[in-house]
Amino acid sequence: MTTYTDKGEKPDAGRFLCFDHVTFWVGNAKQAATFYCTRMGFEPYAYKGLETGSRDVVSHVIKQDKIFFVLQSVLNPSGNEVEQEMGRHLVRHGDGVKDVAFTVEDLDSIVEKARERGAKIVREIWKEQDDDGIVRFAKVQTYGDTTHTFVERSQYNGIFLPGYKAVANTDPLLSDLPPSGLKFVDHIVGNQPDDSMVPAVEWYEKNLQFHRFWSVDDEQIHTEYSSLRSIVVTNYEETIKMPINEPAPGKKKSQIQEYCDYYGSAGVQHIALNTSDIITTIVNLKKRGMVFLNIPDKYYTNLRERLKHSKVNVTENLDVLQELKILIDYDDEGYLLQIFTKPVQDRPTLFLEVIQRKNHTGFGAGNFKSLFEAIELDQNKRGNLN
Repeated sequence: MTTYTDKGEKPDAGRFLCFDHVTFWVGNAKQAATFYCTRMGFEPYAYKGLETGSRDVVSHVIKQDKIFFVLQSVLNPSGNEVEQEMGRHLVRHGDGVKDVAFTVEDLDSIVEKARERGAKIVREIWKEQDDDGIVRFAKVQTYGDTTHTFVERSQYNGIFLPGYKAVANTDPLLSDLPPSGLKFVDHIVGNQPDDSMVPAVEWYEKNLQFHRFWSVDDEQIHTEYSSLRSIVVTNYEETIKMPINEPAPGKKKSQIQEYCDYYGSAGVQHIALNTSDIITTIVNLKKRGMVFLNIPDKYYTNLRERLKHSKVNVTENLDVLQELKILIDYDDEGYLLQIFTKPVQDRPTLFLEVIQRKNHTGFGAGNFKSLFEAIELDQNKRGNLN
């Protein structure tokens, strides 16, 4: 494992502030939004569709603290360019993440620098406005069919973005469910086909002036059957973390390769959501019916032995963590707690992570082997391990 301390020169373009929102292209946005609300604790927040004058695409925005998901679907079969693109995307990839948006300052300089460095500008700078102000945008292409939208919203005071209307929660079920306590997007992971990780990383370094933050290779992360390599890139302020993974050769098919096979290309593998109390969060998410990977008890037996020789003091009850199947990774300075859902659609592609950090900035390298072994059990059930 490598942690990088050199940020390089401060970017000469504008600033990337944080994750703004994540856009999913799905077959039925209304039903997908309901799934994330009932299972993951989101609430309906904003809407754009036929009733607001959007004739081609419907958008359901759901929110949890600082996390915004936008679920989008095609509205009619007219076959215009937007609908053809969304239709092709859905057939090829299934439900998945189309766009990861960043809140930015000085959009003009960011776009100009990206253009100079060779980035593909999918859509040049445009603006949208309503009675609450103006938002300026631009869109660039990253790995696979995934895009990044830059959002400059300093002149906007509306609920989400121009053209959206606020939505009240009218689902009586949601008010009866326990709160999830998810706070913000911790990181978003992109899976790449073999030998595509470094080019993807270099794209962020070159075009967005991100820098390397953390990495592991297949010598460190492997099971008997499969392995991975991963490099995390981040903005100068280190508020946006984007791990980039690729499979490494092994005896059987890596879960990274399984993702690429079923998604049809590189794409977003999982979204990590941060909580300040993972035990309460997972207890409540399980009450909501969310399904997580199963971790064998042997992991916790080994963990207890290792912790006897560690300087770190895990304050949570290990018996409770074992019962909930929450993983622990640590160093001499602190630790993190994490757990992973099973895929949130029929294809074994996108899943979610819940993470709590206690003075630890890593990404669970000590848990990758156990995580892979748990996923391999499911891969084998799906007939995809060989």
